[in-house]
Amino acid sequence: MIAKPRTGPVPVESGRTPGERAHQFRGSLGRFATGVAIVTFDGVTKRHGITVNSFTSVSMEPPLVLVSIARTAKAHDELAGRPFTVNILGAEQRHLAMHFAGRPGPEPLWVEGGTAPRLSHVLAYFECKPWAAYDGGDHTLYVGEVVDFNYRSGDALAYANSTFTTIPESQLGMEDLL
Repeated sequence: MIAKPRTGPVPVESGRTPGERAHQFRGSLGRFATGVAIVTFDGVTKRHGITVNSFTSVSMEPPLVLVSIARTAKAHDELAGRPFTVNILGAEQRHLAMHFAGRPGPEPLWVEGGTAPRLSHVLAYFECKPWAAYDGGDHTLYVGEVVDFNYRSGDALAYANSTFTTIPESQLGMEDLL
């Protein structure tokens, strides 16, 4: 079920064209550092991967996660209703982020997950079965119920200010604090 989008004009500050406003909005969003993930799934005719930096946990019980996928992404329509895996990239895996963002490099190593395919040696993964999809303007918000997950030690790949960076592994992770 896709929720109805909010309608109506978006106010444009005086002195800015809609194009300038969109450019500045994107630049402002870029100031928020995020991790980098790849959503993988089996499509009708082939295996797909989409690089994303919009990923978040939604619920602990049931375990739910959300990814935001641009409607212009080649595999957007095929993802609807399919199991998927969110692969969190380690700092050394920038080449995978680039590969699935449209700059193909060496073929990645795949692992056959129990629910959906995943990438080998990622920092963490979350195999998901579809839970819900919501309209998010020029994106679709896909919520998945996590059915398998795991992680390894290592630095994380991050993205901020339109560039990749590294987030060093902490000595004490959140899982140790809870």
